[in-house]
Amino acid sequence: MLSRIWTAFLVLAWVGGICSGRTGEVSQAAAQGAGQAIKLLIEIIGLMMFWSGMMEVVSASGIGACITRLMRPLLRPLFGAAGKDTKSMELVSANVTANLLGLSNAATPLGLRAADRLYTVLGRTGSPHAVLMLIILNTTSIQLIPSTVAALRTGMGAQMPFDIMPAVWGASILSVAAALFTAHCLRPFYPETD
Repeated sequence: MLSRIWTAFLVLAWVGGICSGRTGEVSQAAAQGAGQAIKLLIEIIGLMMFWSGMMEVVSASGIGACITRLMRPLLRPLFGAAGKDTKSMELVSANVTANLLGLSNAATPLGLRAADRLYTVLGRTGSPHAVLMLIILNTTSIQLIPSTVAALRTGMGAQMPFDIMPAVWGASILSVAAALFTAHCLRPFYPETD
């Protein structure tokens, strides 16, 4: 889907350039944009490596496991029958913890493993409520440390890349609350399979 959107943008830019007689400017902008993208990638890769390393330290030190244990009792009621499965809750908690730390790259494989485990526990039929809860928590995710956004802001020249933290906390807490509330209100309208 994204490839179609980007292709449409490129086609629109070229058509606009041809219609306005500015194909040279469109070509120049495309070249500049490609160069800026590579420059940004090089600038943010160091900060991304730093935060990935921090996640490894958190994991190796046992802090991640501690956070995961603390999360389990909070998450268990959201997952119905699947909340009783220790392995499922361990994977869900690890996914939520990675998102809390702003490490969406680490959260993705954990989320896939958690979804697979939830489907296994619930018999692999339909769209179980527990899997929908995981998707909601994964996509809305509360972020304590917005490391990816901070890395992008650093790459774009922000002097204080973490000054957005209060806004990120507020927005992410509200998005999770709104999504969970909506899921709770809509639950009677889809069949229960767990």
